Amino acid sequence: MAAATANSALPKLSTLTSSFKSSIPISKSSLPFSTTPQKPTPYRSFDVSCSLSHASSNPRSAAASVTPKTAPPHYFISRYADDEPRKGADILVEALEREGVKDVFAYPGGASMEIHQALTRSKIIRNVLPRHEQGGVFAAEGYARSSGIPGVCIATSGPGATNLVSGLADAMLDSIPLVAITGQVPRRMIGTDAFQETPIVEVTRSITKHNYLVLDVDDIPRIVSEAFFLASSGRPGPVLIDVPKDIQQQLAVPKWNHSLRLPGYLSRLPKAPGEAHLEQIVRLVSESKKPVLYVGGGCLNSSEELKRFVELTGIPVASTLMGLGAFPISDELSLQMLGMHGTVYANYAVDKSDLLLAFGVRFDDRVTGKLEAFASRAKIVHIDIDSAEIGKNKQPHVSVCSDVKLALQGINKILETKGAKLNLDYSEWRQELNEQKLKFPLSYKTFGEAIPPQYAIQVLDELTGGNAIISTGVGQHQMWAAQFYKYKKPRQWLTSGGLGAMGFGLPAAIGAAVANPEAVVVDIDGDGSFIMNVQELATIRVENLPVKILLLNNQHLGMVVQWEDRFYKANRAHTYLGDPSNESEIFPNMLKFAEACGIPAARVTKKEDLKAAMQKMLDTPGPYLLDVIVPHQEHVLPMIPSGGAFKDVITEGDGRTQY
Repeated sequence: MAAATANSALPKLSTLTSSFKSSIPISKSSLPFSTTPQKPTPYRSFDVSCSLSHASSNPRSAAASVTPKTAPPHYFISRYADDEPRKGADILVEALEREGVKDVFAYPGGASMEIHQALTRSKIIRNVLPRHEQGGVFAAEGYARSSGIPGVCIATSGPGATNLVSGLADAMLDSIPLVAITGQVPRRMIGTDAFQETPIVEVTRSITKHNYLVLDVDDIPRIVSEAFFLASSGRPGPVLIDVPKDIQQQLAVPKWNHSLRLPGYLSRLPKAPGEAHLEQIVRLVSESKKPVLYVGGGCLNSSEELKRFVELTGIPVASTLMGLGAFPISDELSLQMLGMHGTVYANYAVDKSDLLLAFGVRFDDRVTGKLEAFASRAKIVHIDIDSAEIGKNKQPHVSVCSDVKLALQGINKILETKGAKLNLDYSEWRQELNEQKLKFPLSYKTFGEAIPPQYAIQVLDELTGGNAIISTGVGQHQMWAAQFYKYKKPRQWLTSGGLGAMGFGLPAAIGAAVANPEAVVVDIDGDGSFIMNVQELATIRVENLPVKILLLNNQHLGMVVQWEDRFYKANRAHTYLGDPSNESEIFPNMLKFAEACGIPAARVTKKEDLKAAMQKMLDTPGPYLLDVIVPHQEHVLPMIPSGGAFKDVITEGDGRTQY
């Protein structure tokens, strides 16, 4: 899905102008727990599509129609009486509970201690303690990516808050629903360069969908409710809530029944697509001879509708890195991934197509290469929920700003009605693409007894039946995991796409394992990425999470080495990650990291031993690390050089060749 609209487009809410309440610290002993019985309070939900479809053009009237609505089947029972004062931190935690939050990833500090104290009083929320705030935010992302539910992370002020920055930027670029909560110094100290003070709202303004500085304890229920609504509605993204410590300590009686104050945002949420536009798309499909689907992360919630569309039309599907799993990779109409390291046949299809159906994508540079040459023969149909993405990089012939799910439902309905009359037949086009599949299959060379990294992923796919949730770091191993694992469904594939943040894989696997306790979760990682958040092994052990780590260890920063080989005459510029004084030894010894955290581990160096070692990894209860030593000379192929076109595709060679 496309990159988010500018934060400045969102209305600033009233939190910054709210009147101050008393900032006198409240003693911890002033929080008696009530034994007064209280009637259940229903969870709130928001019926947005219904209210918008009947709203007038006046933004205020649209906003007025979006109010909290009770959902009878789900009830929330507070541990406090209705009129009983409680600390702001307890109000915050209860607000999270009312949003259905069951798990958070929170690391304590001076400015967030009150929140952690309140979390210990919650019988609903479990805190999975990361060993670094970046591990916490990446884990919250893994939770959200694998479940579709907003992930929640909490950090203290200053360095704790700034350690969330990479994760917030990552969630922004990949459209991941995330709510990050940070402690802040007391209100009276803001702007005084107090100990552990950073203006995190300003720091994160351009990398969050929206953010809040809470200046009134009475605003907490509304702000939390708005944050979850903003994070998960429209184009998803991260929202940050900064809570000063004196607000956390202040006593108040919360008011849970409130309306959202988001008139500008609500007025800009896309409406249902117009039937005329959908009819036009169907007409273009019927007129085309060589159509191709280009699907991205915006299709992850509309996988069934996408499969039905393909069933009705027979149009082949090329996926972006973010869209893997939206359409089954093993399907005969799948072209797998397109782009810089996409298959030759996927890029061929786009290059030769006369109609490009771009659904839930943003025409990223790693997909398009040279924009002028990308799909230069095709008419382009672009459907995306974010109007800012339509025409940003590539001008479409037909555009629909809408939820892809609604658009596909409408298109499928038209196709089901007119199907016989349209007489769609792309058999010749599919045969042409099948010839390309036979001519340019994904392949790799062997290195004697050494283990090809692609083979390791193929073995994992075979042993897990293609059903595991896969997370990755960033680099060569990430691309091989995208190419050689056959994803069957959405939310199996967790990777840092737009930001390309190394160190993502291990904590993301933690989040996925928490959200999906019955699933097989495997972190396919590289030695460079793995060591960036290696401390999260402690979290995995303490929480006893059954995360399997398939470490493709080549002792190098592999993707940069590949570029050195191709474009810098193989001159090594600080890309060797081992010990230069003893290159014959594997360094660092990853097995020792695992041992230090009480995690079973093994190393495998020969291809003939790999399958048995991997089966043992999968059969061992709880976490496991398998250190797979692979040759650093291997390259990720195919490859279209940055800024290149399909005609520039590279399909041969590795680090043993001079360029």
